[in-house]
Amino acid sequence: MKYMGKRGPKPKESISTEWSANLAYAIGLLTTDGSLSKDGRHIILVSKDKEQLQTFIKALVIKVPISLTRSGYTGKTTTRIQFSNISFYQFLLTAGLYPNKTKTIGELNIPSKYFFDFLRGSFDGDGSTYSYFDPRWKSSFMFYTAFASASYAHIIWLQKVIHKKIKIKGHITKAKNSSVFQLKYAKKDSVRLLKKMYPNKKVLCLLRKRLKIEKMLSIVGEHL
Repeated sequence: MKYMGKRGPKPKESISTEWSANLAYAIGLLTTDGSLSKDGRHIILVSKDKEQLQTFIKALVIKVPISLTRSGYTGKTTTRIQFSNISFYQFLLTAGLYPNKTKTIGELNIPSKYFFDFLRGSFDGDGSTYSYFDPRWKSSFMFYTAFASASYAHIIWLQKVIHKKIKIKGHITKAKNSSVFQLKYAKKDSVRLLKKMYPNKKVLCLLRKRLKIEKMLSIVGEHL
């Protein structure tokens, strides 16, 4: 990424590394859309979704600006957060993040208590839901919840932990001309998973994604 504008300042407050739902959520966002610079101090989150960046700031309780950046690959302008914090950077290393992690990241050190908060952050980064009425069956409404990653090891780890916790397996797919793996859960399993990810309406999340899920579940008489 080519930077446009002033370098992001250090956060005015120190960042708590005591595990919490919000910290786990923020690490989920960093795992999917974030990166650690090679200098050992800068943390970066890039997203065209300003709400996602604002939610990340809220999760970490930091004061940093949202800046513009231009992709060196596409030339398109998007938004990002970049800040310097050595102690938080080192904490992220212990959690399992590292520079140039996209295709090689595997297991992360997330406390079991906060795994679904982490998963919700991952979902808000690179996850999706989609639904449709199956024309083969009368009134058959189908929907899926999916998580994406360029790292097969990471997708396998997600599948393993989710199965251990709530006994659903999902299935992994990869399009022929794509480098991205997807872990998908169908209707019944998807409902169980989403209720774990959204235990109440107060959890930190992207509102647009939660509202889409609520609308989807309402069609089959379910709710978060």
